[in-house]
Amino acid sequence: MLAVVRLGATAEYVVGSVHAVTEEGHLVIASASGSQLAPYASGARKVVWVTGAQKVVPDLETALRRVRSYSLPREHRRLQEFGQSSFIGKILIVEREALPERATVVLVREPIGF
Repeated sequence: MLAVVRLGATAEYVVGSVHAVTEEGHLVIASASGSQLAPYASGARKVVWVTGAQKVVPDLETALRRVRSYSLPREHRRLQEFGQSSFIGKILIVEREALPERATVVLVREPIGF
């Protein structure tokens, strides 16, 4: 199991999403376990985040509020269908990349995800 976790944290490429994007460009990602945060933060050589335009918010305060009052309740309801629950265990805030070519954000004009 540890080898699988290590492989996920050091993946060559990772594709995922974010819970909020601020107008200044901060990306906010919340997680219960934090398993996807290591490759997002620095483990993967290339990161691609695909996110809906509805996730753009004015500032970091609004982004964190969106995670707690919008995204988390919806994820909790989704997981209840499988007899599970959700919570916020860890939050990653990406302000900028040291290597700008490492990360790409694809902003989709239609609502996707929550």
